[in-house]
Amino acid sequence: MFELNLDIGHFLDTFWQKKPTVIKQAFIDFEDPIMADEIAGLAMEEEIESRLVYKEQDQWQAKSGPFSSFEKLEENGCTLLVQAVDHWHEEAQELVRPFRFLPNWRIDDLMVSYSTIEGGVGPHIDNYDVFIIQGSGKRHWRVGNKIAMQEFAAHSALKHCEEFSAIIDVTLEPGDILYIPCGYPHEGYAIEPSINYSIGFRAPDQNELLSSFADYCLDSTDAAERYTDLDMQIREKPGRIETQELNELHKIMLSKCQTPEDLIPWFGAMISDAQHELDIAKIEQPHSTEEILNLFSEGAQFTRLGGLRAVYFQQSPDLLFINGEQFNCEGFTELGHYLCDQDDVGCEVVELLKEDSDALTLFTKLVNMGYWYAI
Repeated sequence: MFELNLDIGHFLDTFWQKKPTVIKQAFIDFEDPIMADEIAGLAMEEEIESRLVYKEQDQWQAKSGPFSSFEKLEENGCTLLVQAVDHWHEEAQELVRPFRFLPNWRIDDLMVSYSTIEGGVGPHIDNYDVFIIQGSGKRHWRVGNKIAMQEFAAHSALKHCEEFSAIIDVTLEPGDILYIPCGYPHEGYAIEPSINYSIGFRAPDQNELLSSFADYCLDSTDAAERYTDLDMQIREKPGRIETQELNELHKIMLSKCQTPEDLIPWFGAMISDAQHELDIAKIEQPHSTEEILNLFSEGAQFTRLGGLRAVYFQQSPDLLFINGEQFNCEGFTELGHYLCDQDDVGCEVVELLKEDSDALTLFTKLVNMGYWYAI
């Protein structure tokens, strides 16, 4: 269990999305939840995204996994990165929990990297907020100010930025955290073989949102509204688009999102949809509702699958969105919201499940889908 040594209120008021900061000994007596050989093992799996970054004859190189061998990691200046480790490694997943003082829907994934001496990925700018936790070893970091900077492709798979002056220049030791808001240039390299954990926070931009919403509208079974102009008048200037025509087009385009509530079905599905593969175990024999209650009575606790996204909306409390799918919890919103707010489900929900068969049926369905599992 990791306990964050941080004044959260002060951090949110002073630093969150405002400026970068170093939090020394944010985790006291920190011990790595995953070892270097386990990181390499994950990078050998087909369904897990991984990269190997290094320099060759002073030129940046990047290779994508899965990997069958790791000779490069016997040399200096090499970094192995594995995405969404929280989806696949239960102990590493625990490292995400202390950051749930931020909204769950904003959390992207836990990336873990192992670097040999001088290993890094070069100077770059991320389009998301990130907490970089230092594991074993030491790593030197430089962070620059948020200003307009030239970016370029150092390799087809590596986007770098120009040189920058540092406003933070620090060596991280085990348990230290470097927080970097979106848009700040930074660069790190290992002083000694080291493991780093990066918890990224999604911040979808306007284009991403519009593109996703357009796809949602195209997939909708509702008949699309078409432009009409019943009150057409003789047009003296046929080359001109009239103001009322543009207004009508604008009205049609906004017809499916006239209020924020109209966005709920789309955004709930979009933001709860996993960006990386989930380690869903196939259920050989589905549990019955009675078996679920028996497991609780035997002292079992159910844990949410690593990386699973589960959200609800204040404006529409009866709807849950889990892994891109909509569920209804009308009549038992207490349970539905608990599932989204908490990672673990224990005896505190047993009475509710016993009293409401619909609640028990939904929870049993989610367990059988592999989204929660007994420990």
